[in-house]
Amino acid sequence: MTRTIQQLFDLTGKTALITGGSRGLGLQLAYALGEAGAKVLISSRKAADLEEACAGLQAAGIDARWVAADCAKESEIQRLADETLQRLGHVDILVNNAGATWGAPAEDHPLDAWDKVMNLNVRGYFLLSQIIAKKSMIPRQTGRIINLASIAGLNGNPPGMQTIAYNTSKGAVINFTRALAAEWGKHHITVNAICPGFFPSKMTAGLLQALGEDKLAAAAPLQRLGDDEDLKGLAVLYASDAGKHITGQWLAVDGGVSVVTGG
Repeated sequence: MTRTIQQLFDLTGKTALITGGSRGLGLQLAYALGEAGAKVLISSRKAADLEEACAGLQAAGIDARWVAADCAKESEIQRLADETLQRLGHVDILVNNAGATWGAPAEDHPLDAWDKVMNLNVRGYFLLSQIIAKKSMIPRQTGRIINLASIAGLNGNPPGMQTIAYNTSKGAVINFTRALAAEWGKHHITVNAICPGFFPSKMTAGLLQALGEDKLAAAAPLQRLGDDEDLKGLAVLYASDAGKHITGQWLAVDGGVSVVTGG
């Protein structure tokens, strides 16, 4: 029997782990999956931020919980996976979102800052995906992995933006998504990426101030920056049976910026 569109997008009974889920884009994604019916577990480094975010999710009627962990450290990633599986039983949806950036001219970019960005933005995605897949998704022969990339991984930077490590990491995330999708398709695991454009957040505050929010908005065909709703639809599409035949793909959610910059 063919399901209705409402049934295809319904996540009731599903479980989701969202890293970097205490604020910004990660929290938006947690709301999206929770509002669609999933039980969510959010993670980031700071317990106080997680407790506040989780209270907000629960107040909205979402079954939510949290685990504090640093996804730049292998031991912390292992602990996060173990605690998540203990509390949720299994993971249907993994959202790799925890990330870092660093601003510096390429010729002066500190090596330790390069390693910090790459360890969290790429190595962390790989390790958590590997562990969750081996312990939950492959044995159950089902799963959805959503990786947060960026339009910064599609092309160079506008003048004044010096984020060579971040751009490199997000380009890697896009090809990581493709490669993993090709390899794990046989396990009925889909792997897709979201490439946000400019969204106001704590991580982007300095950059938006330096480049000018009004200027960035004016450069976008839709004449606006992203808001607290703009990633929700794509996240639920990727996570639900509405997107069960989509894998290895990325989609820019950027108001059209990548159209005019050649991404």
